[in-house]
Amino acid sequence: MDQPHPNIAAGDHKGYMEYALERARLSPPASTKFCVGAVLVDATKNEILSTGYSLELPRNSLGDPGSTHAEQCCFIKVAQKHGLPEERIGEVLPENTVLYTTMEPCNKRLSGNRTCVERILRLNGAIKIVYVGIKEPEIFVGENDGRKRLEDAGVVVKMLEGMQYRILKVSTTGHEAETK
Repeated sequence: MDQPHPNIAAGDHKGYMEYALERARLSPPASTKFCVGAVLVDATKNEILSTGYSLELPRNSLGDPGSTHAEQCCFIKVAQKHGLPEERIGEVLPENTVLYTTMEPCNKRLSGNRTCVERILRLNGAIKIVYVGIKEPEIFVGENDGRKRLEDAGVVVKMLEGMQYRILKVSTTGHEAETK
């Protein structure tokens, strides 16, 4: 499971995004995916509930086809901790749960796996705010309208400014090897 988490001051959104970026650095680089990190936080208690990064958990985790995304890994860990299927973790998430993710949650997957936007929305309002580091580059699936879909469903999506270059660099680790 997760290692001990750093102490991050309440409301330090950049601190939480820095931690998500740390998680993203753990993702194995590849030209066919992004290295993304995510942190799920109980904003009331200022407590990290779980973290995740792309490909942290094995393919086909909990019966979903394909590789695991950062947000999905956060949710799977909460599900395993509480002995619930992933789609029911909204029942145990604290009222003020916030998601930090280095990249906009996906709204289309080439693997056939459930998208991260669908995973957030099926929690029926358990996650009310998503802090995002960068918009998903249009490399694999074209324009990602995940932010719009979340906002249309009442989820607040806030872009954190000032870290885009570093996040993009980590996110695309492994892409440069294919172009040389």
